Amino acid sequence: MLMQKGESLKASLIEEVYTTSNWFNRLREYFPEREMKSKQHFELLFQEKQATYQLMEGPDFIVVYFEQQDYIFIDYILVTGGRGKGVGTKVLSEIKSKGKAIILEVEPISPLDPDSEKRIRFYQRHDFLRMDSINYERIHMITNELNVMDIYCWSPAGVSEEWVLEQMKEIYTEVHAFKTYEVYGKEPQPASEVLKLKEEAAIQ
Repeated sequence: MLMQKGESLKASLIEEVYTTSNWFNRLREYFPEREMKSKQHFELLFQEKQATYQLMEGPDFIVVYFEQQDYIFIDYILVTGGRGKGVGTKVLSEIKSKGKAIILEVEPISPLDPDSEKRIRFYQRHDFLRMDSINYERIHMITNELNVMDIYCWSPAGVSEEWVLEQMKEIYTEVHAFKTYEVYGKEPQPASEVLKLKEEAAIQ
């Protein structure tokens, strides 16, 4: 089981470990390269943002997240052997219990990725809404591929898409673009280029 009665995700099945487990290999086996950070980048974030950038790992799941005062950004979530056993639901429920908005980047449905539609249906079942007005496109630091993602958000209270956009700009700057020159030898794209309202993107 993921959790025994009365236990939280940070109980005995959870280890906040950065160097002693195979979390990176597990992520790399599932996520396409264009969505992955290098291990050096992960470790730099864990070391320099210990209070906000966290790893939670259990036998059937991995969650990497960035937590701020009023929201949580899930950078990576992977459910493995527990699929169909409610593990993903328990993980999300635990994160929701913090009472903060939750923001996710989700790959649009693709015929090349059979899991893409399943992921979207999963988030929709858990009341995540797609932020239709947000345009999010960035060049991946390693592959140089154009990465187009949708933004989804769940909140215990109503939030506007403009609010989510502003938080995503912070997330991009503090997580994805953090010390990229040091890690990849490349300057990041500005947040204003990567994230904008679709009506603004259409004009440009």
